[in-house]
Amino acid sequence: MTDYRIEKDSLGEVKVPKDVYWGAQTQRAIENFPISGEVFESGFIRALGIIKKSAAKANGELGFLEQKVVDAIVLAADEVISGELVDQFQVDVFQTGSGTSSNMNANEVIANRACEIVGEDIGSKVIHPNDHVNFGQSSNDIIPTAMHVSALESIDKEVVPALEILKSSLEKKEKEFSEVVKTGRTHLQDATPITLGQEFGGYKTQIEKGIKRLENVRSSLAELPIGGTAVGTGLNMHPEFPEIASKYISEETGIPFREAIDHFEAQAAHDAMSEAHAALRVVAGSMNKIANDLRLLASGPRNGLGEIRQPENQPGSSIMPGKINPVMAEAVNQVHKRVIGNDMTIAYGAAEGQLELNLYKPVLANDFLNSTKIISNVAVVFAEKFIDLLSANKEKCENQVEWSMALATSLSPHIGYDKAAKIAKEAYVNEKTVREVAIEMGEISEADADDMLDARRMTKPGILESEE
Repeated sequence: MTDYRIEKDSLGEVKVPKDVYWGAQTQRAIENFPISGEVFESGFIRALGIIKKSAAKANGELGFLEQKVVDAIVLAADEVISGELVDQFQVDVFQTGSGTSSNMNANEVIANRACEIVGEDIGSKVIHPNDHVNFGQSSNDIIPTAMHVSALESIDKEVVPALEILKSSLEKKEKEFSEVVKTGRTHLQDATPITLGQEFGGYKTQIEKGIKRLENVRSSLAELPIGGTAVGTGLNMHPEFPEIASKYISEETGIPFREAIDHFEAQAAHDAMSEAHAALRVVAGSMNKIANDLRLLASGPRNGLGEIRQPENQPGSSIMPGKINPVMAEAVNQVHKRVIGNDMTIAYGAAEGQLELNLYKPVLANDFLNSTKIISNVAVVFAEKFIDLLSANKEKCENQVEWSMALATSLSPHIGYDKAAKIAKEAYVNEKTVREVAIEMGEISEADADDMLDARRMTKPGILESEE
């Protein structure tokens, strides 16, 4: 490194590239942790900017920082929040378990940029990363605060809106397919009739309930650990600081955050992150189930179920001309597996707190945001590039339902289970319909068959009676 400046920390001098805003501690971390090449999701960096801005305003209000220092920190933090300085955060996700390296990365970048704003040299520490930007704070309470802020922002502003789009798409198909009667299936075997719309209504409700599950975890994530400092006691912090800082964080995000009920719990354990990600895992599982079902229903197109026609998103094979695959559904399947992996990491990491500190903060934060990003993105493309473009093969659905042995179910209340089973078996062996066999065996008349074996009527509650 030839084009560098010298910065100092408590361990001595460090060579830092001239054209960056980070300082000595960040440079040490970059050199110490060349592990994955994976840096934090932008939402986490944004959260750090929001917290540092809010802390500066709170400390200014409490009289600990001069207004010119507050103003410079706020301007620099705004650049972090907007994403202008995202390239200044190059510390690997796999680092010190408290996230101290990333907290200091934010402190140094904001301090150096603030120095520049007030006309001082980068590295001069006229505005100091610890004494000013990090005043009244510790990595041990700031990183989990950023975890909660970024997690809840991503749920509120990315995941839920994306799921609303998916729910709307499914709801439209529920209505569009409401008159398409088809064979229901349990254990992948023929069952009593259902409408294609009813199937899609079930999918819609899965997503609807997923949104509610995410709403239910908002309260836990809205608690912020800020103010606990090193171990939860709040040493070196004004008692009013967490409430004031939380107020500013809420103003910045539009989300009603509040101080944690118990700072020792908030720093030593991350049950809220585990709880919230479990809700994300369920959402991903719901989408996976829907994707699998639609792949089955679209299978074929000639030698499968073929009850729905899938969109032609792209050629499906490099060797088989004309082949079309359910690629969007397969993307959903793969996202689900990644989310399951993230969930395992978060569940284990959240449970591994030791005494006053959980040391899995960085990976918890990043895996959570990875899940919210890929769930949000895949939900939208699944809705817009697959579900919206599906059409029903109504003729095939209705032709197949007539051949279902499960139609005999509606006869059981009238002729008994054993006779109905005999009719179903006879129909299967002789390749006839239940209707044909029931009439041939003299169990029902043709007129009764019209009413008692009406597949459309079977899609509604009740016992089918002859209307004569």
